[in-house]
Amino acid sequence: MSTEPTVPLPETTSAPDAEHETLPLEDAILPSPEAADPLVDAVPEASAPPPRTRWAAIVWGLCFAAIAWFGIWMLSGTDRHDSVTDWFASLNPGTITAFILLTLGALVLITGLVGLIRRAQRHRAERT
Repeated sequence: MSTEPTVPLPETTSAPDAEHETLPLEDAILPSPEAADPLVDAVPEASAPPPRTRWAAIVWGLCFAAIAWFGIWMLSGTDRHDSVTDWFASLNPGTITAFILLTLGALVLITGLVGLIRRAQRHRAERT
């Protein structure tokens, strides 16, 4: 960094030049009524299809929100927290395997549901 002082800018004149004339505020903001807008009477062309609803994001978002709500609810109370701790301590390898398979099955089920919704959405878009 330099420790030299900065040089002040030269002063400008506040009077407008004859070659740089300014408009009054009303003329600068409001267009004249004689100026016709060419887009007023234009007929719109065929537009792109409307955006589609992203059902996969909605379904997965609802699933994760439900899981988060359940987890917060289970761990927010002291008695429920103790119950969950005791339940985790009592799990054996067979039960853990069953819960893992149940979770994978739920993920496959949700993925299939999202696929069916998307297929129906594409089919409906093709019909129109």
